[in-house]
Amino acid sequence: MAVCWIIMSVISISLSCRLLREFIKDDDEYEDDNGIGGGLGVDAEGYSEIEEYFGREGRIAIQPRRVHDDVYVSFFGRNSVYDSLIYSALSELSSTMKMPYDRMSMHFTPFFDVLSEVLPSLRDKHDEFMLRELVNRWVNHKAMVRWLSRFFQYLNQYFISRRSLPALAEVGLTCFRNLVYQELKVKVRDAVIALIDQEREGGQIDRALLKNVLDIFVEIGMGQMGYYKDDFEESMLGDTASFYSIKASNWIMEYSSPVYMLKAEECLRKEKDRVSHYLHPSSETKLLDKVQHELLVTYGNQLLENEHSGCRALLRDDKVDDLSRMYRLFHKVPKGLDPVANMFKQHVADEGRVLVQQAEDAANKRVFMRKVIELHDKYMAYVKDCFNHTLFYKAMKETFEVFCNNMVPGSSGADLLASYCDNILKKSGGEKLSDEDIEEILDKIVKLLECISDKDLFAEVYRKKLSRRLLFDKSANDDHERLILTKLKQQCGGHFTSKMEKMVTDLTLAKENQNQFQEYLNNNPVARPGIDLTVTVLTTGFWPSYKSSDLSPPAEMVKCVEVFKEFYQTKTKHRKLTWIYSLGMCNVIGKFEPKTIELIVGTYQAAALLLFNASDRLNYSEIKTQLNLADDDLVRLLQSLSCAKYKILSKEPNTRTVSHNDIFEFNAKFTDRMRRIKVLLPPVDERKKVVEDVDKDRRYAIDASIVRIMKSRKVLSHQQLVQECVEQMSHMFKPDVKAIKKRIEDLIMREYLDRERNNPKLYKYLA
Repeated sequence: MAVCWIIMSVISISLSCRLLREFIKDDDEYEDDNGIGGGLGVDAEGYSEIEEYFGREGRIAIQPRRVHDDVYVSFFGRNSVYDSLIYSALSELSSTMKMPYDRMSMHFTPFFDVLSEVLPSLRDKHDEFMLRELVNRWVNHKAMVRWLSRFFQYLNQYFISRRSLPALAEVGLTCFRNLVYQELKVKVRDAVIALIDQEREGGQIDRALLKNVLDIFVEIGMGQMGYYKDDFEESMLGDTASFYSIKASNWIMEYSSPVYMLKAEECLRKEKDRVSHYLHPSSETKLLDKVQHELLVTYGNQLLENEHSGCRALLRDDKVDDLSRMYRLFHKVPKGLDPVANMFKQHVADEGRVLVQQAEDAANKRVFMRKVIELHDKYMAYVKDCFNHTLFYKAMKETFEVFCNNMVPGSSGADLLASYCDNILKKSGGEKLSDEDIEEILDKIVKLLECISDKDLFAEVYRKKLSRRLLFDKSANDDHERLILTKLKQQCGGHFTSKMEKMVTDLTLAKENQNQFQEYLNNNPVARPGIDLTVTVLTTGFWPSYKSSDLSPPAEMVKCVEVFKEFYQTKTKHRKLTWIYSLGMCNVIGKFEPKTIELIVGTYQAAALLLFNASDRLNYSEIKTQLNLADDDLVRLLQSLSCAKYKILSKEPNTRTVSHNDIFEFNAKFTDRMRRIKVLLPPVDERKKVVEDVDKDRRYAIDASIVRIMKSRKVLSHQQLVQECVEQMSHMFKPDVKAIKKRIEDLIMREYLDRERNNPKLYKYLA
């Protein structure tokens, strides 16, 4: 291989020598444009010297012997001995010429004649044959230009750059462009587009040939893309639009939406593949935009709204792959996802309305909440797996906010969600679930909470139910209690769970306190009340507020209270104990004639039963006087003991309600198949009390927000103040504008704010 190149180099040197000879022949009378006379100035002696220079090197190189690669590169590579020879010879020649550039251009004329002979050979060919001939001619032409530029390297580097003349390579390419390209560009363009369409129809074409042809459109511009864009790309894009317009009009009538989208995705993939193989990279965006417009924009509504296979149908039939493809396609179209997101939102809203209607007819709200959580989980999976875009997250949140906050009449979403959570976490909640299942459900509950606007109401209801689970030992698993508090804290912030976390901690301290009390009783046998007593000491600020009463407990209970007071004073004398009898539980032994039965009752019930140890018959007024209870509480406890399932007391008259004239007597004949029964008090609807507490807390929160805003802003208009207050409170609840206005008036009365005299709608902060 090296020998072959050496011979070719010798031929080039020989050719160079002949060209030099022709170049300076009959040039003694040459005159440049500046009127400076004189020929090239290469006399016979100088020419002989150049000829001898080339001849000597030629004789050396013509010896047909093999050489090592490194030797070959040193002789014929870039900056090689060969380059040095050419450079030295032309340097000596060019240094003596007056206008070598003009002389060189004159000797290009025969080459132009050769180019003119190229056209007839190209005109006689068509389609792919014409393209192949063009590529061959172009390759030959570039090779000639490259070698001429190399031959006149010295001229290129020094003379041309100083005179600001076109480079020799540029002159050579301009020749081809003017004589060949301009004549054939339309014919070539049409042939290329025809081959592209042939490939789109499934035919096999020579991609390498198209790549070489399109490179001519690019290279002929010598760094500018104008020829490629104007002479090829514009027409190619127009043809693409026409091609896919016809295809789309046929497909939309013939195929379902999933099949149509499958074909559209395949077309886009193939067009991108064409760009990578033979089109210029700058065409990719414009080409894909054309295809997307014809296939997706033009028929987008028909695709999405198709009754049998559109977006709603795919959601209904759980076609995850087709929905993912729909997202991928319309994601590329400007605002293409807007209609998809709207349809997704409408579909989820319809599903939610169906659930709400079912809940109005069904008594089991626990089932309803489970279905709501399942619905949220199902479509959140769609959002993550198919439509991972903010539009769909927003649609999901807005939809669930609507029906989660307007669920079953008489019950808010916050209340229902907190109650469902209570059923999951307490013992005998009705659902036997593994630890993994419970953790998964708790995670879903916390995610759904994001859609609840009254988060403060959820917090209060949940805290109320948490207190009962903790105080009555109804919590199924302490780890689950801590887990959901951690999740709520991450979702809503530390302020949301601070009291709940302190309740859990407080109960742990209460158990330690009970152990100390038991140790105190063991060390002081005289102090023992004769009754097993367990007292839970809680911190008032952490727990929900409970109704306290001035119950006058029986003597048996009084002794228990006094014993614990004595113990607690040994620990601290700076705290006040408030007894919440309504939360207490007692185990009372009832000695009935058939058999003895252990009764598990509340403290109020136990106090009433113990009264009958001293008297067989008591009327309503006597019981009220001895217990010092309000009528509401007394009626409830007497109802539970005389009119409910277990009639521990008999009542005269024997009616199903309790009146103030009733007389009660211990029912000695009472019996039950169980030896241990639980007598429950009728449940009290605590919702009203919870709502009142939440409203009170909201007033404080709005007051604090208004003062905080005005303290930083000093002066603010009514509208701005209301708007900023709503924004600050929206993370916990949506405050009513009327409520904010009321709080502003109250703060003005309390001299926190004042109105501007000249503008009553402007408030100023009073320090």
